[in-house]
Amino acid sequence: MAKGLAALGIETRADLIEHLPHTHRDRRETRKLATLGVGEEATVAVTIRSVTVKPMRDRRRKRVEAKVYDETGPASAVWFNQPWLARQLAEGTQVLLHGKLRRRNELWVTEHELVTQGDAPVHTLGLVPVHPATAGISPATLRSLVWEDRGCFRHAVEPLPAALRVAEALPDRPAALAGVHFPDTEEEGAAARRRLAFEELFLLQLAVAGRRRSRREARRAAPLRPTGALVDRWRESLPFELTGDQRAACRDIDADLAAERPMQRLLMGEVGSGKTIVALSAMLRAVENGRQAALMAPTETLAEQHLLTLDRLLGGVAPVELLTGSTGAARRRDLLGRLASGELALVVGTHALIEETVEFRDLALGVVDEQHRFGVRQRAALDSKAREGLVPHTLHMTATPIPRTLALTAYGDLDATVLRELPAGRRPVETHVVDGTRARARAYERIREEIAKGRQCFVVCPLVEESEALQAKAATVEAERLARTEFREQRVALIHGQLPLAAKQEAMRDFAAGAADVLVATSVVEVGIDVPNATVMLIEAAERYGLSQLHQLRGRVGRGGHSSLCILFGDPKLPRLKAIATERDGFRLAEIDLELRGAGEVLGTRQSGLPEFRAARLPEDQGLLATARARADELLDGDPGLEASEHSLLRETIVARFGSDLDPIPA
Repeated sequence: MAKGLAALGIETRADLIEHLPHTHRDRRETRKLATLGVGEEATVAVTIRSVTVKPMRDRRRKRVEAKVYDETGPASAVWFNQPWLARQLAEGTQVLLHGKLRRRNELWVTEHELVTQGDAPVHTLGLVPVHPATAGISPATLRSLVWEDRGCFRHAVEPLPAALRVAEALPDRPAALAGVHFPDTEEEGAAARRRLAFEELFLLQLAVAGRRRSRREARRAAPLRPTGALVDRWRESLPFELTGDQRAACRDIDADLAAERPMQRLLMGEVGSGKTIVALSAMLRAVENGRQAALMAPTETLAEQHLLTLDRLLGGVAPVELLTGSTGAARRRDLLGRLASGELALVVGTHALIEETVEFRDLALGVVDEQHRFGVRQRAALDSKAREGLVPHTLHMTATPIPRTLALTAYGDLDATVLRELPAGRRPVETHVVDGTRARARAYERIREEIAKGRQCFVVCPLVEESEALQAKAATVEAERLARTEFREQRVALIHGQLPLAAKQEAMRDFAAGAADVLVATSVVEVGIDVPNATVMLIEAAERYGLSQLHQLRGRVGRGGHSSLCILFGDPKLPRLKAIATERDGFRLAEIDLELRGAGEVLGTRQSGLPEFRAARLPEDQGLLATARARADELLDGDPGLEASEHSLLRETIVARFGSDLDPIPA
């Protein structure tokens, strides 16, 4: 049991009473045996008369049959393939059974609990809590443990000020814990959960608001003001017009950069909305002011793709280099020397950028791509690369639209810029989820039809247990098969994350130039690939990918003026595949993803510094989240450091809960 409790993070009585149930089962009414009709599901309180274990037809399985009775008469209770139960069900044992009456006087049991003496204890009747369990410890055992320790509820520390509890009509914490575990009514349980959910969201909002105020008021960045020497000329040289959203984003970012208050902005947008252009404009603003800018990506593959994209967009305006863990020793020494001297103004890299040996002469802007995949300390390490006494301006980019609920939690300390407008000429991509041999044959035929029109196609091989090496092998095998069979008359190329950088660059250049008809790839093509002539995206084993990944992959086609198609091989009934087939709006898909997977899965709570919620449920509690945000701002307006005596427990709770992951509120 101790091992099971430890796996659930329960080591103390405080941990136990904070282990909240995820649902309740209604056991408020027990039925009498004689009142049950065939097909009815019910709970009955009975006494054991006798127990037998009988073999079933296949002889390998056992049927446990107990003769039971209450004051209205006898019945048989049946369990399947649980012969060990016979040792528990001694004659005279009182037991609570839940199940369905399958035929007259025969109850097939789905749940049971022993009642050792007298009436059933409170924790087996009423609204019965079901706690998250694990191997070695059942929900029933957890319920009994919490019931035995319910006296601890009254010792729970109350962090919320009384005035706030009155204003929001919240019960105190001891009452909320009692109500969330063992409510008398659904209304009491809902009110208790609401109170604890509000507390979680309110504490988080205070923490991120404190971090936001600390960054804005206690730190200073080098102002990067427009000089007209570089950025304007570069924007004018681009072979396309910026969208209205891109121009507005550039204006907001330019205004942030011109101030001494460090910029902390989140740039998110629809697939293909041009976030990289906006980020590069900001990076060139640093160069224009004689300073440096760095773009940090979570993986080498993504960093390499950013390098290719930036190099293409720069058009020779300024050099940009790549620094990752795979950079050779001689190359690395050269790059480090040029960064330290200031000769190299633009660099793209991975975590390698924040190693102690990396020094910048004057880092003024950091662009962090896919922020949620970096730990809080890793992002803070980038801040330390600026000149002494300064921090860099920071632009956080994400290729995945963030639902408003998550923007207020994980990104609550950032100003947000949203790109919804797509460049001219982008067309919606027709999407189909298919399975079966006939569908596969038609998919390959459709690709050949597109190639006959002069178009090109992607074939993305399945994610294999999150392993780049295994995925690369799968892609290699599939490329060889397709070149030998379905596309033996077409030109098939291959790209995956295990190829050397030069080989990847060559493969992408060849495909972009039209030297290959079909590009078999892994998910390395998820972002940063722009081939307007590509019109078909075929994704194998689509169920292995998340919604945001599928939307990103789909966004690799439809970038020119041609009608485009995305074919997903997978189960058409799977909720996320149904969603990707019917919904094209990335922001709506992000909301659906949140509903399907929950906040922790979507964000990666441990990596983001965001705690796992015990009571709060997003997006269900988005209204409560907005209220918590407003109350946090209101409280900090009057007491920025939470120094008032009535806020001392509140401050202690925030520092204890978030101090190791989020900056504590400044005193």
